[in-house]
Amino acid sequence: QLQLVESGGGLVQPGGSLRLSCAASGFTLDYYTIGWFRQAPGKEREGVSCISEGRTYYANSVKGRFTISRDNAKKMVYLQMNSLKPEDTAVYTCAAVKGVPPLLLHPQSYDVWGQGTQVTVSS
Repeated sequence: QLQLVESGGGLVQPGGSLRLSCAASGFTLDYYTIGWFRQAPGKEREGVSCISEGRTYYANSVKGRFTISRDNAKKMVYLQMNSLKPEDTAVYTCAAVKGVPPLLLHPQSYDVWGQGTQVTVSS
């Protein structure tokens, strides 16, 4: 059974950092695109970042602040978030799809989802 489990969320002050982790089980990451998405209250889910065939992609809102990485041997994907802002507050979820989808940061491109982890940026 394909499964993704996120961890690492929490409460952080503006300007602070968090590292989210996404653990995969039931499949190997090698041939999968892994994405991070977030959803704030009252807003639609949006793509934050993804990693596909060694290439990384970022939403404009997080470019230069967030870094995605993966360790295929450990079946882990990470999202390092620096210089956090209150508007980064959301539930962050990782997702996977086999191959390279045409719309890399679109939620509908992904078919395996984790349960999400809350990130709150507040003083």
